[in-house]
Amino acid sequence: MARVSAAVFWGLVVLVATVIVVGGSGGDGDKESSGPARHAPQVPASESAAPSAPSDTRSAGKRLPRSRPTRLVIPKIFVDAPFTDLAIDRSGQLEPPPAKDTNLVGWYAKGVSPGEAGTSIIAGHVDTATSPAVFASLSDLKKGDEFHVVREDGSKASFVVDGSESFEKDRFPNERVYADTDQAQVRLITCAGSYDHEAKDYTENLVVFAHLV
Repeated sequence: MARVSAAVFWGLVVLVATVIVVGGSGGDGDKESSGPARHAPQVPASESAAPSAPSDTRSAGKRLPRSRPTRLVIPKIFVDAPFTDLAIDRSGQLEPPPAKDTNLVGWYAKGVSPGEAGTSIIAGHVDTATSPAVFASLSDLKKGDEFHVVREDGSKASFVVDGSESFEKDRFPNERVYADTDQAQVRLITCAGSYDHEAKDYTENLVVFAHLV
């Protein structure tokens, strides 16, 4: 399958943005699975790609052919987790990974695969109703840290972190996070900030920006 074109990509941005609800269900008893985003950012009117990470200033660099990811390995934070495909549900929103599985990450399967040229989206829960989840320590990743994606074709795509940032969910910068690129880049996304008990959701999203090496 070819990389999603820029026009198709921007048509899906608001759908892909729903993956940012992956806070899961925290330790408090009244927390529930976050479900689809209540305040998905608006799709930018322009299809032009704004700079999505510091790495955009480099040349296109290394890239791999399309291949489904099978496992995410982040040595620094002891992540070794299988992938599940994330799809668009009947309401037009991207489903988050199953909330009850604490060691599972998801990727938007109709988008860019990790290692392929473009922006690949990988999401994971920060916690569940009973315990921390796969991306509980995602905020510990710093510029220069490495992680790896094992792929169905037998290859391993290695990425270096360019940086990370937390964004308020109602001010999520679509273009910066999801903009198309000639490079092979990945966004690791989970929930962050404080937990809003009334909304049963976290107030922010943490995004880790990385590129293929």
